[in-house]
Amino acid sequence: RLTESLADELKGHGVRANCVLPGTIDTPPNRADMPKADTSRWVTPAQVAEVILFLLSDAARHITMHDLRVDGGATLDM
Repeated sequence: RLTESLADELKGHGVRANCVLPGTIDTPPNRADMPKADTSRWVTPAQVAEVILFLLSDAARHITMHDLRVDGGATLDM
């Protein structure tokens, strides 16, 4: 709801509001904390950054008011 409210409130000012919802991010601490997890679908920090950069680009100028899952289709496995 926060994303929707921000997007609606700021649309007249040329501001877009989206929310990036990463799944489990493939980092050394996450691997250490979840040694038995299937990491094949975890996303890297760089992959999350790519999505954010896209949303900031002119190519995404018509995208607003969305919650975007960036999780590789993964579920939390421990």
